[in-house]
Amino acid sequence: MNKDVVILTGAGQIGMAIARRVGYGKKIVVGDKSMKNAEAVAKIMNNAGFDAVPIEMDLSSRESILNMIGEAQKHGEISMLINAAGVSPSQAPIEAILKVDLYGTAVLLEEVGKVIKAGGVGVTISSQSGWRMPALTAEQDELLATTPTEELLKLEMLQPKNIKDTLHAYQMAKRCNEKRVMAESVKWGERGARLNDIAPGIIVTPLAIDEFNGPRGDFYKNMFAKCPAGRPGTADEVANVAELLMSPAGAFITGSTILIDGGATASYFYGPLKPEK
Repeated sequence: MNKDVVILTGAGQIGMAIARRVGYGKKIVVGDKSMKNAEAVAKIMNNAGFDAVPIEMDLSSRESILNMIGEAQKHGEISMLINAAGVSPSQAPIEAILKVDLYGTAVLLEEVGKVIKAGGVGVTISSQSGWRMPALTAEQDELLATTPTEELLKLEMLQPKNIKDTLHAYQMAKRCNEKRVMAESVKWGERGARLNDIAPGIIVTPLAIDEFNGPRGDFYKNMFAKCPAGRPGTADEVANVAELLMSPAGAFITGSTILIDGGATASYFYGPLKPEK
């Protein structure tokens, strides 16, 4: 018997938390570059009564994305996308961050948008980081939103000479994610489907712990200490927002980004996290 299918990319804490909220009664295809990680999350979910299957998937490869979509369609129509895959500034060089987080996400949203079921919904995870860089021009934003996917990495603003470091690459990628969601949501809407973005702040996950122990660890610890919430967030708090966005209660929300960062961005602009001039 065919079921509605949920594609989950990124076998991590945030993606799994969201899948547990919306994946019951559906087939969940768990894609990750590490088959070991995909198998681990699928096992946890199956042991909790879900129906999950793992698949190896490289977000930086269109061929790999198409293969995952093809495997998912063997189980039924794709009704949901949860994209929580990506790499952080301490995990990868500039080129890899742009290829995975920027290009790969754009390809995934494009390709799933071609096959998403009527009434379907997607959510992708960006980051507060995209909100903490100077505003781009309207022309630059439009280029990030609408440039054909295979031309994205050729944009002048994304050339190595214009990217200062891995954090800057990450910020550009996450800004692109948000703009891409806006543009792709229009196309998804033609199929009767919705697409949104969540921009989390510091959420305690293995990836975040890598950051805490990395070269910018003190920066991140200071950030959550001086945000209004006074703490980092949890994957389940991100899932609370995703559950709204992916449920009928969020039926009028599409093309949007929800910032969930404990007020860190507000503090960055108007509070104790504001950089000294």
